[in-house]
Amino acid sequence: MEIDWTTFVLEVINFLVLVWILRRYLYRPVLNTLAARKAGIERVLAEAKEAEERASALKDQFEGRLADWEEEKAAARASLETALALERERQMEALAEALAAERERTAAQEAHRQEALRRELAAAAGAEARRFARALLGRVAGRETEARLVELFVEELGALPEERLDALRAGQNGHARGVFATAFPLPQALRARLAAAVEARLGMHGEFDFVEDSALLAGVRLSLGAWQLDFSVAGELGAFAESGSLGG
Repeated sequence: MEIDWTTFVLEVINFLVLVWILRRYLYRPVLNTLAARKAGIERVLAEAKEAEERASALKDQFEGRLADWEEEKAAARASLETALALERERQMEALAEALAAERERTAAQEAHRQEALRRELAAAAGAEARRFARALLGRVAGRETEARLVELFVEELGALPEERLDALRAGQNGHARGVFATAFPLPQALRARLAAAVEARLGMHGEFDFVEDSALLAGVRLSLGAWQLDFSVAGELGAFAESGSLGG
């Protein structure tokens, strides 16, 4: 069988033309389409990967912020608990101080009330004692008692310190008349006894007046100007009352 080389060549040419046509008009668009699809897929994958990376970064950021928030929350809770403990301690101390102050105030008020009551009772008892003593001495006092008290006056005058005597001398100043007050009339002998004792002790010379004052109950009161020497029963009772009120 002989080969028709002309036909063979034409068939080869037809095949090559067909291949060229297929490649130009069919295979290349398919390749382009596949390449475009591949590029699209790669782009989508890249975008997905980028989105995933962003999501992972956001997740890490959120987890970091969540951890920071948990730490801040724990620190805030600890700070709040510390502040509450300090405030509770301060309030308890303030309450204790207030209670102590209230106890002290109540104790002071009670002590003041007790002291006032004691003073009142002491004053009442002193007043009653003075009334009793005044009534008793008013009954038993007489000329004999008066004479004895005159002697006591002379003894007390002799025992006075010099500074007290200087004050009496300054009060008399050489001009004022001395005044003796007694509860009962004194005989001349006792008057002379008193005058001599005063002249000797105070170094003064002059006349003395003698007056009667039943309020003295008994005893002698010497007045020299603005100064007095009181050795009477009434004076002693008054001094007792004053010392009782001051001592209470």
